[in-house]
Amino acid sequence: MKFYVNKNAQPTGEHEVHRATCSWLPDVENRIYLGDFDTSQPAIKEAKKYFTYVDGCAYCCPESHTR
Repeated sequence: MKFYVNKNAQPTGEHEVHRATCSWLPDVENRIYLGDFDTSQPAIKEAKKYFTYVDGCAYCCPESHTR
């Protein structure tokens, strides 16, 4: 599965990680491609290379959603 992180932080400060198929996937100019992973956990780790505060999308990555 392909994963992306939103360049724009949520109002609470975290940048959300999304699967490519997510309805809430940000527009192309507002996301960074993280790679192809089996689960969202390695995508979260990759996103932390770009942003300090990262969270999984509640809809497409509920297993990594903490807020």
